[in-house]
Order: sequence, then C-alpha cells, then structure tokens
Amino acid sequence: MHGYGYGCGYPVAGAGYGNGFALIVVLFILLIIVGCACWKF
Repeated sequence: MHGYGYGCGYPVAGAGYGNGFALIVVLFILLIIVGCACWKF
C-alpha cells in the first residue's frame, strides 16, 4: 500500500499532514474548478 489507504480517492492512512493534506487541497481546488466549468456550460 506504500503507506497510503484510499477511501474515496483520498489518501488517509499514513499520509499525515504533509503529502496527503496537499493532495486533498489540490483535489478540492480541482473539484471547484470543474464544478464552475460545468456550471458555465
């Protein structure tokens, strides 16, 4: 598993607040961008 436990696509187990937190923030920003793009169209 390489220290990662995937729930709903989010690395939760063994990630801590280093890499895992950054990934969650990036995924959240991408989700907002995609949501706004779909909202415009």
